[in-house]
Amino acid sequence: MTEIGPLAPDEAPAAAALWAEAGLVRAWNDPHADIAAALACPTATILAARDGARLTGTIMAGYDGHRGWLYYVAVADDRRGTGLGRALVEAAEHWLAAQGTRVIRLMVRAENDAVTGFYAALGYEGSDMLVMGKRL
Repeated sequence: MTEIGPLAPDEAPAAAALWAEAGLVRAWNDPHADIAAALACPTATILAARDGARLTGTIMAGYDGHRGWLYYVAVADDRRGTGLGRALVEAAEHWLAAQGTRVIRLMVRAENDAVTGFYAALGYEGSDMLVMGKRL
């Protein structure tokens, strides 16, 4: 039976490995640093899906005081297509709503066409916004 709850600090290596398996890790993003920062931030969380002791999915959620954001949505290869991704997104939506958010945003890499349909099926829509960034 799958349970979803906060990621424990000692599960960080398993989460980072899952993110790498899912193709979410980029050279400029240290997953261990991202996990540590999220776990230390009072307006962020990482929710983890577990089948017994095995980590099978994650989602990071953050609230900036105005919007909620979703990151690092990952599901183990053998659990894709089972509804686990939907359950993780819904759990994060509930967590963000409890923080006070009324709008949730996420970013999808332009080349990741497969996941666009997943989010559309959950009610997420594209927007006319251009996301800009700066690395420090």
